[in-house]
Amino acid sequence: MSDTSERLTAGLEAPDFTLQDENGADVSLSGHRGEKVVVYFYPAANTPGCTTEACDFRDNINSLKSAGYQVLGVSKDSPDVLKGFAEAQGLNFPLLSDPDLAVHKAYGAYGEKSLYGKTVTGVIRSTFVIDEEGAVSLPLYNVKATGHVASLGKKLKIDA
Repeated sequence: MSDTSERLTAGLEAPDFTLQDENGADVSLSGHRGEKVVVYFYPAANTPGCTTEACDFRDNINSLKSAGYQVLGVSKDSPDVLKGFAEAQGLNFPLLSDPDLAVHKAYGAYGEKSLYGKTVTGVIRSTFVIDEEGAVSLPLYNVKATGHVASLGKKLKIDA
């Protein structure tokens, strides 16, 4: 059986999940029904690319929120690691822990990818915009850490 998961496409219902945040509280996607949500998957807290991406979301959170978007970051890191990451970087949105990668796989954010010219299995840096009804409106795979939020803002027609 392959470790590569199926990719989501626009219009599909986003897989629901309940994960612990950096403070140990449960956060469910269904708890955000009626809101637009940006869920982004990143490989590991405290690494250069993931820090760049998280700080980019942090620095643009007001633009996203004023356009009606909530942001949730998801990685395989433990809540304790996420708490340290959030505090060190002054992050202003929830970070969710998916240690068994079940949610990553449900979203197609785990599988084969190219890393320095080699094919490896791991977390695929991905972002999903989910509408108020819980459907995927914009699935983005293999995003770049640098400049991602500005690119996302253009796709969503907001100034990020």
